[in-house]
Amino acid sequence: MTEPHEYSNLIGGEPRPAADGRTLDSVNPATGEVWARVPRGGAADAAAAVAAARAAFPAWSRLPAAARAHTLRKVAGVIAANARELAELETRDNGRTINETAGRDLPGMAYLWNNAAAECASAAEGRSVDFGPGSLGLTRREPYGVTLGIIPWNSPISTFSAKAAFALAAGNTVIIKPAEQAAVSSLRLGELLREVLPPGVLNVVSGLGEEVGDPLVRSRDVDKISLTGSVGTARAITRASADAPKPLALELGGKSPNIVFADADLDKAAPGVTTQAIFTANAGQICYGGSRVLVQRPVYDEMLRRMTEIAAGIRLGDPSSPGTGMGPIVSRDQFEHVTSYLETGVKEGAELVFGGRSGAAAIDDPALAGGYWVEPTLFATADNSLRICQEEIFGPVAVVLPFDTEEEAVALANDSVYGLAAGVWTRDLGTAQRMFRELETGTVWVNTFRKVLFPLEGVKDSGYGHDSVLAYTREKACVIEI
Repeated sequence: MTEPHEYSNLIGGEPRPAADGRTLDSVNPATGEVWARVPRGGAADAAAAVAAARAAFPAWSRLPAAARAHTLRKVAGVIAANARELAELETRDNGRTINETAGRDLPGMAYLWNNAAAECASAAEGRSVDFGPGSLGLTRREPYGVTLGIIPWNSPISTFSAKAAFALAAGNTVIIKPAEQAAVSSLRLGELLREVLPPGVLNVVSGLGEEVGDPLVRSRDVDKISLTGSVGTARAITRASADAPKPLALELGGKSPNIVFADADLDKAAPGVTTQAIFTANAGQICYGGSRVLVQRPVYDEMLRRMTEIAAGIRLGDPSSPGTGMGPIVSRDQFEHVTSYLETGVKEGAELVFGGRSGAAAIDDPALAGGYWVEPTLFATADNSLRICQEEIFGPVAVVLPFDTEEEAVALANDSVYGLAAGVWTRDLGTAQRMFRELETGTVWVNTFRKVLFPLEGVKDSGYGHDSVLAYTREKACVIEI
């Protein structure tokens, strides 16, 4: 067996192991085998990263916007040149299929960095207010300073890029703390970006949340935090930052409704509520996954039939193979979390329409029997109060609920503590406009799903704030008496 490759943190422009030399195993979720090791950082690593980012901030923030933009375009070039390697690392680390990482995620991230470069100038814009003769009001936008991006395991490169690119464009320096379950692609990207970013402008530190994340959050020299993660993590961060208050942007969980009206184009709606929304390449491990499918009663039976056929045709297998439709669950802990809901749904009385198998029983390839596999699973129920309808499963498990009227659809959709996104399938523009207005979510997709438009911002327990260039600046006011 090949010895697992060991990756390093990036602190002050240099690759570094954890200060005490500890590491964490990175497990390939398709096989259950250790394939890499990443630093298990602690308080000393957090302090070093903060010091490096703080030292780099004055020079980076004073660069003209055009100079920062030029550097960010170089970053986009590095990502484009190394896209295949980064995609393969991410696929091996978290199980997201190579079709998605190489075909969708990495090309999109090169675009995102170029877009952030184009917005650098907006970070320097201000306003003027004429108070009358001899008195003038001015505002200017300034970067916060050192920003901390805490990113999840389901799409590391994407969230790394969203948090780093916009913060850097605004003149901040950045620390990225990747999830310990899938830190490899982030660490490798940090290593590659040494070529183009000044030392300390971008730092990447891996480790457990309580060991390296907590001291980063508590640091008085960290000026803003952006998290994409769970509600539980958000609560811990909010408590930990109470003694050193700072702006927070929290993109949290979801239980997104995907609503199919009787007039919808079912040829588009059926894949739209399945492979686009929940039975995805990364096994439904998406914060805005459409896990509640609301179907108007005249087309309920037909939609259930079509959804079942699509689910039955999804191929589970090696995520590095282009023919694979859905990969594994990211880790054993998450696998046990997801499979517990398969049992819960049956115990609650929901009808198991399709799927429900997990582990070796869900995969045909004996070489992958040790991986964390869960079949695409469909439940049907008329009771939206069930746990499988209300709690975030974060796996390939969908619940189908019938409705009769538009008002009932809105009530069902909004009957959730979450409010990240929603899908609507209808040919009626009036229905689409009303649903856009009435649904309590940050994003509404009509006749599509998962086309992300920044800002991606939730309501209720799905969080608040977003990642954009202006969101990484604060407005400063000045009144001049002449």
